[in-house]
Amino acid sequence: MDNQDLLKITEKFGSPIYVYDSEKIISQYKRLQNAFKPVKKLKINYAVKALSNLSILRLFEKLGAGLDTVSIQEVQLGLEAGMDPSRIIYTPNGVSLEEIEEVAALGVQINIDNLSILEQFGSRHPKVPVCIRINPHVMAGGNTNISVGHIDSKFGISIHQIPHLMRIVENTGMNVNGIHMHTGSDILDIEVFLYASEILFDTARNFKDLEFIDFGSGFKVPYKEGDIETDIEELGEKLSTRFTEFCKSYGKDLTLAFEPGKFLVSEAGKFLARVNVIKQTTSTVFAGVDSGFNHLIRPMLYGSRHEIHNISNPAGKERFYSVVGYICETDTFASNRRITEIKEGDILAFDNAGAYSFSMASNYNSRYRPAEILWYKGEAHLIRKKENFKDLTRGQIPFHFGENPSE
Repeated sequence: MDNQDLLKITEKFGSPIYVYDSEKIISQYKRLQNAFKPVKKLKINYAVKALSNLSILRLFEKLGAGLDTVSIQEVQLGLEAGMDPSRIIYTPNGVSLEEIEEVAALGVQINIDNLSILEQFGSRHPKVPVCIRINPHVMAGGNTNISVGHIDSKFGISIHQIPHLMRIVENTGMNVNGIHMHTGSDILDIEVFLYASEILFDTARNFKDLEFIDFGSGFKVPYKEGDIETDIEELGEKLSTRFTEFCKSYGKDLTLAFEPGKFLVSEAGKFLARVNVIKQTTSTVFAGVDSGFNHLIRPMLYGSRHEIHNISNPAGKERFYSVVGYICETDTFASNRRITEIKEGDILAFDNAGAYSFSMASNYNSRYRPAEILWYKGEAHLIRKKENFKDLTRGQIPFHFGENPSE
């Protein structure tokens, strides 16, 4: 999938548009599998929230992956994509007991992360298998916006509440078949992750009938040339050895589970936008594109970096540009970024647009959400149409006022 392929896609389908390279997704999936080859039982559950298009979910179903879901709607998407419910784990936060019960009735693995719901669910459904999410109070990444394992996180049951947790399990006689943690995104130090894993192993020893231990994910991917990333191969070597040792002491082979999202799809995604206008002020040259944070909010929300390339003029002389959108807010994708010379009508390609990009898009300013393309075996396949005006008004019910509404 080179620049000419991307340019042809914008010519045929328009812009802005998301494009996903299936070969990169497949290679990332196999890379993770290979890193943990020593483990007898490995399960990779793709985190649906990263990119929830049905065609992407179908690809993971064909690869043999499971799904990590956080809402009943994501569960339903997985089922619609052909995923067997036994291959789906449901890890919500702050949802009602009724939603959890509705998902459990579908045959999906339940993962509960607070004591109140755990006690209620265990009392009403003691035979339904339940995984328990633990908060190890460890930040494996450095950004509190995307790290969820710290002590003030709303996610998981604190390790300091294990005695209370065990009383609930004993009193309800509930069926606990898994233990889970997720420290957050952008894991930098493998030793910190391994330290958190030891906490999970210690917790797991309290339960005699486990089938799996889920270590979450949060593997960091590179966002620019030379950027640091999680060393999956080193993690695989060290954690596989430790997991095998634990299984021997536990008395049976458990399944080692992960739930990667960004690692599998981030680098596979390109976001393509057309330059509407070049605007020069006394100090800045703006390249205004036909998009905004309604389509790609991560730079504004998280301060995330996406490399931007002018694929219409890849060999041009570099200049400094601030790439901005057309939303009536400050929606800056990049400030004073070195990019090859840009002219109006050029196509800019944003890297790392596979994860948490389209899935966080909105209709702010009443703009349409863009189309999505899957690049598969050298061809571009439309997997989501660009929205139109009917999509904006669908579901709205016009209220009919009288001739004089002020009376």
